[in-house]
Amino acid sequence: MTTTALQPTPGQADPGDGSVTAARLRAIVDELSDRYMERSAVVQPLVAAMLAGQHSLLLGPPGTAKSELARDLTSRITGAQLWEILLSKYSDPKKMFGPIDVAALMQGTYTQVWDGRATTAHIGFIDEIFKCGSGALNELLGLLNERLYHPENGGSPIVCPLISAITASNELPSGEESAAVYDRLLVRIQVDYLEDPSNFAKLVRSAFVSASTAAPTTVSLDDLQAAVQRHVPGIGVPDSVVDALCTLRASLRQAGIIVSDRRWRQSVRLLQACAFLDGRPAINVNDLQVLTHVLWSSPEELPTVKQEVLTMVNPDAREALKLLDGIVALEAELDALKGKSREALDEWAVKEATKKLPAAGRRLEEMIAESRAAGRSTTQIEEVNAKRRAVHGRVLVEVLGMDPSMINI
Repeated sequence: MTTTALQPTPGQADPGDGSVTAARLRAIVDELSDRYMERSAVVQPLVAAMLAGQHSLLLGPPGTAKSELARDLTSRITGAQLWEILLSKYSDPKKMFGPIDVAALMQGTYTQVWDGRATTAHIGFIDEIFKCGSGALNELLGLLNERLYHPENGGSPIVCPLISAITASNELPSGEESAAVYDRLLVRIQVDYLEDPSNFAKLVRSAFVSASTAAPTTVSLDDLQAAVQRHVPGIGVPDSVVDALCTLRASLRQAGIIVSDRRWRQSVRLLQACAFLDGRPAINVNDLQVLTHVLWSSPEELPTVKQEVLTMVNPDAREALKLLDGIVALEAELDALKGKSREALDEWAVKEATKKLPAAGRRLEEMIAESRAAGRSTTQIEEVNAKRRAVHGRVLVEVLGMDPSMINI
């Protein structure tokens, strides 16, 4: 994403066109990207999903700051009712939507207490989303898909004010019931442990060095709702973008990847959200890169989706992904060399890693400069370059014994 406007002035009200709201959300993206290392490619899609009124999934192993990041982001929406739950197969729908009012029950009236539950929430965080048991499944689907809850005592369904839910899981769904929930999560983002040794050193220091006390940027619930309901739907969708989506669909179908019509339709609003967040009145082809988090169902599909989407956004992405294959291969060689002699490690580092990785870095930097000059997105190339730096850093630390804090590559 390329930021096109200045940061908002603290306390500045939105003039009604959404420009200040977009600027505040960009500032939130920047702040969270700075705080959570190697997560810039995670934060922007989460915010875009919220603006699109859609739900997202953070998928990754324990200890990757999924919950902390989700809480940090949702806390930036002032005036919103926030709701958080950790699901298990024993989770009762009443725990999610409202427990029985015991005092009223003693008077002979069966009612539920809604306050502080999903029934009244604007923003939700649902941890271990696929642990949901069958008892709560249908109600959760109703909340995510229709924003409705059917009370225990019957009667008309309750309309819930939910704008967006961020969900998290350590694993993909394994059964048909949880797969139905998975289908309702438009944006799916894989999160892993830190790769760059220098970032890991910063993480360790953060445990005993006080963080900045600067006040976090926030956006009001009213301004967020205005963006979701008015400003984002008003973003233009040029014919060139429609043509690009048709071409992308055909390419994926040829590769054996079938995406539902509903998912394609919802993707348009997500693209509008990306353009709004970037301060533009219409979608452009660079916005399509967010679809790398949308058009896959299984991890096996992800490399093909990335290649097709990113090549459409920037033709240089195909070369960048080929360079990535070589970088990943070097990382695999590094892992395979564990336990080998110091001489074998040094020889491999000198003959292979310290030649190929800097060469890949030079080419990636050239591609970034060329793409910027042509007005094309550099996001994917920069992500590949970050991976290259991480692997190079591992070589310097694990093989050549350098101090992680001294690495600058």
